[in-house]
Amino acid sequence: MKLTDILAISGKPGLYQISANRDNGLIASALGSDKKNFYSSRTHMFTPLENITIYTETDTIELLEVFKKMKADEKGIISANANNDDLRTYFTKLVPDHDQEKVYVSDIKKIVKWYETLNQFGFLKEEKVKEAKETKETKATSTSAKSVTPKAAAKKAAPKAAAPKAPVKKIEKRGSQRGN
Repeated sequence: MKLTDILAISGKPGLYQISANRDNGLIASALGSDKKNFYSSRTHMFTPLENITIYTETDTIELLEVFKKMKADEKGIISANANNDDLRTYFTKLVPDHDQEKVYVSDIKKIVKWYETLNQFGFLKEEKVKEAKETKETKATSTSAKSVTPKAAAKKAAPKAAAPKAPVKKIEKRGSQRGN
């Protein structure tokens, strides 16, 4: 699960994926859309999902951790349109120690909507395949490093001798031909 380059833009519904940064804003596209738009930093605020945390009684918990808990309990996911009491009960099951005074029902609705959107577009898939590839690559580099002989390693490590420099010729300054 990765939330990099996914953000919420103030005044705009849904989630967006960053395409490019500019000095005065961002170029982003809505998830599921190929259309890119410019969003000025003068009129909008940008909130990357990877920076969002949920208040608990003792500390905070990252939004990604909440999404992982929702993914684990995928059968019990509630609709974002459910009534407030059901949403609070559901979120209490996910994060039992969340601060009920600081985490509003509107926040819970937004988290459920974001989860549905991210899950729909495949951003919440586990990355087991990628981790397996990285493991294979590290094994391949470690075995190729072992097959290098000490002489070959010494040749690679030894600095190359610098080529001799050509003698520098002195150039005399002569006066210009005009006026002299």
